[in-house]
Amino acid sequence: MAQIDRRHVLKGVAAAAAVTAVGPPGAAHATTGPGAAGLARFDTPGDRDFPKVGGNLGNQNYTSLRRVDRGNVRRLRGAWLNRIEGGITEGNNESTAVVVDGVIYIESAFGNVIAVDGATGQTKWRYDQTRGTLVRRGVAVGAGKVFTKSNENYVIALDQATGRVVWERRVEGFGNIEKVAVVYCDGMLFCGTNDGPRGAAVALDAGTGEVRWHFWGTPGPGEFGHDTWEGDSWTEGGATPWIHPAVDPELGLTYWTFGNARGFNSSQDGSRRGGQNLFANSLVALDLKTGAYRWHFQSIHHDIWDMDNVMAPVLADVRIRGRHRKVVVYGSKSGMFFILDRVDGSAPLGVVERPVPQEPRQKTWPTQPFPVQGGWTEQRPVEQPLGTEVPGDPNRAVPNYVVGSLYTPHWDVPILSIPGHGGGADWSHLSFSHRTGLVYTGYGYVAAAHSLTESSNGLRPPGEYQTGGVVAVDVGTNRVAWRKRMPYSLAHGNGILTTASDLLFIGQPDGNLLALDARTGRELWRFQTGAAISSSPVMYRVGNEEYLAVYAGGTNIPYGATAPRGDYLWAFRIGGALGPVTAPPPPVVRRPVQGAAVEGAVVADTVTIGRTFSAGQVGVTESFAVNAMAPTHLRVPVGTAVTFTNPAGNAGARGVTQFFEGLFDVRLNPGESFRYTFDRRGEYFFNDPASPRSTGKVEVY
Repeated sequence: MAQIDRRHVLKGVAAAAAVTAVGPPGAAHATTGPGAAGLARFDTPGDRDFPKVGGNLGNQNYTSLRRVDRGNVRRLRGAWLNRIEGGITEGNNESTAVVVDGVIYIESAFGNVIAVDGATGQTKWRYDQTRGTLVRRGVAVGAGKVFTKSNENYVIALDQATGRVVWERRVEGFGNIEKVAVVYCDGMLFCGTNDGPRGAAVALDAGTGEVRWHFWGTPGPGEFGHDTWEGDSWTEGGATPWIHPAVDPELGLTYWTFGNARGFNSSQDGSRRGGQNLFANSLVALDLKTGAYRWHFQSIHHDIWDMDNVMAPVLADVRIRGRHRKVVVYGSKSGMFFILDRVDGSAPLGVVERPVPQEPRQKTWPTQPFPVQGGWTEQRPVEQPLGTEVPGDPNRAVPNYVVGSLYTPHWDVPILSIPGHGGGADWSHLSFSHRTGLVYTGYGYVAAAHSLTESSNGLRPPGEYQTGGVVAVDVGTNRVAWRKRMPYSLAHGNGILTTASDLLFIGQPDGNLLALDARTGRELWRFQTGAAISSSPVMYRVGNEEYLAVYAGGTNIPYGATAPRGDYLWAFRIGGALGPVTAPPPPVVRRPVQGAAVEGAVVADTVTIGRTFSAGQVGVTESFAVNAMAPTHLRVPVGTAVTFTNPAGNAGARGVTQFFEGLFDVRLNPGESFRYTFDRRGEYFFNDPASPRSTGKVEVY
């Protein structure tokens, strides 16, 4: 692909311009944007800092530093290591580092804030949470302060030099305001909300913490979009903006992505919330100073699949069909990018509304939007005969489920689809390279089975592979430039950094930090950090030395307790003195069954189908639950003959289908049994064709 002319990539030192934004009938219109003061933070971080989560206000995660390149990246080694919490091996560590004036600011799994000298790795100061442990995703720095949050919906301003509290402000009435990274711009703080019945985008005064404006994700009576919710379903509509926004000071706009509709505590049940359900699953452009609505784009109408499509939007200036366009890149769990004009929300590369399958009981919307170019990953699980799949293929469907394409509706029968509500490009930070004109994301394949019989937001079937990859998409064409499959899902905080030397850095859940060629995806370097990486790498300069830094700590999605945890804040430089640490046990890629291992002798090497197992006893009543194999995890020595039985008390035929090796596939009437001898070591998953949710595993040692 030809190199993009750097005159046509996003620049932040432009004069203010009068713009007119086009919204729906009756919507407000934009007026003249603010002056150009402070726009440097919308450009690249320059040759020194990484001043915010996302790198700049456009969330480009790109650095103009270039000393580390394809020729010397193999010489990268640790410059220093700071165990910021003294060596913890627990918690959810999702914070991305921010670097200002050579100082790194990072939040730990406990929500504490630590300031670290970027050259020496020495802790300069720390602020300890006073309201309990809190999962955080990154501070904001501006006006001599560091901004963080705590439980009970407090926003806290700390002195940048000392860490002492300057002010605290409780922000209530807009949902949970505790988790989302803070964005600072021109004396204002932009704060998303998460996990509330009704979410809002909130702007605060950075000097006092007072609320300047708010915008509801589910509009109330009299507000534009309110009529897209049936009855009073808007009061429990969800639509929380749980990722940080992008800001364009020149246009005077902020860009927020709002989460899925839920309605009466279920994201999978749309039966009582008819309508499109604005602004769920939408990108909304708001006036920077007032919060007034400018335009929106809804990527999923009337969502019943928990497909939030919440990711930090990325702003870029590129040429599309010979014309200079200011665009915003938006997408996420659906595995598609929508390239939108950030002035008016139009789609210069085209978006079409396509008919999709309907379920009247769910009040499904008749169409869904698709970019003309299509998505960047598959949109239907691969169905192949048992025993013929390519080993480790993440797209293959767990057997016996009804398989559907993206947006196939459900009711009481589970429908299996990909990328899944835990897949696609979930909340990992994207990167836009000024050099290549490509936008990069880590993604996941985490198939999900949706139905109203699931208590939460969809079942990730036990035994499925949870993997993913990295994809590069040309912003000027919305076409895939390259895609690289990886052994792990990279959809949960595995952010990407690209550099002016055409490198791409990304961390994996196994603790490895990787460098790839940004033009081809070829791996050039890896380094074991000691814990899963659920944050974005950053790059900065102190004096004449350039550093790469990353926080390796780990989080529980999608690999649960098997993802290695820690508190490793690493900095790297060419010729550093520190080598990699010992690799921790890697995450378990296949979705585990429910229940601990039971030795075969305890149950006479027998699995009872359609029954649960508790306190060493097989249940007496039939069950179709996920754990309706007694036991779910049987452990036997090689050469053991295991009996699978459908007890006489069950009402009808049950069975066992072994996947993916295809060793057996049998149906049994009540009172019938089947025996199979396991003559090779390994783990063998199986489920019930009468209830594929019911899944077990035989571990052969």
